[in-house]
Amino acid sequence: MARLADIASTVRSKNAGVNQITFDIIFPDAASYQRVLKSGAITRDSVAKLYRIPDERISDFVNFEPANAIKFTIYRLKPSGSPGDWDILGCQQYGPLLDLEVPD
Repeated sequence: MARLADIASTVRSKNAGVNQITFDIIFPDAASYQRVLKSGAITRDSVAKLYRIPDERISDFVNFEPANAIKFTIYRLKPSGSPGDWDILGCQQYGPLLDLEVPD
């Protein structure tokens, strides 16, 4: 097995407005992208389990073949910048994805 961080060229998260955070997983080529898709390691369900959130918190989940990318967006628990929000820009949320194991 390989870690997602070893396969993807970009794994990031960022603010997607006041109430959402979006995640981008971009692969260097179609083969890497297809490998991860076929493995089933990154699906709407696996993301919900990885982040320990109900499926309803995932607003969008897209496999975008022209860019060799997977993108998903989740609803925040608190609006960006509100009291108790510890990641206003949403850029620290991608960490759990890095060690995600992708079967061969």
